[in-house]
Amino acid sequence: MQATAGDGIFAPFIGMCVLTFAVWTYMYVRRIHFMHVNRIGAERLRTPERATEIFSEDVACAANNLRNLFELPVIFYALCLYLFVTNGVDPLHVISAWAFLGFRVLHSLVHCTINVVMLRFVFYVLGAAALWFMLARVLIAAVG
Repeated sequence: MQATAGDGIFAPFIGMCVLTFAVWTYMYVRRIHFMHVNRIGAERLRTPERATEIFSEDVACAANNLRNLFELPVIFYALCLYLFVTNGVDPLHVISAWAFLGFRVLHSLVHCTINVVMLRFVFYVLGAAALWFMLARVLIAAVG
């Protein structure tokens, strides 16, 4: 298969998939370790509400971050695919996609480790701005 100019959008797209896998793995490592150390049987975690009651805040942060990775990133994935299919990928879209990925990585690192809320929020807003910029450009191109 021959590469096209639009293929550049797939590196940050795959990067988001890898980030999601990394957070998912981190979450389960933290959860299983916590359960083992505290001798918590899986049956005690039948519902998300019970898990919230049982897991410590630092263990719960990874699960919260994983949920975040199925919010705005869903729009990111859709935009990347739309841009590729419509031959709308250009260097500015690729830069914006990398910016979105970069800020999502930073957001996840903060959320899963030190969890400084305002720092996490700054990375979230910057990533969201890159995504909304991409969407605005798609809308302008569709109307124009």
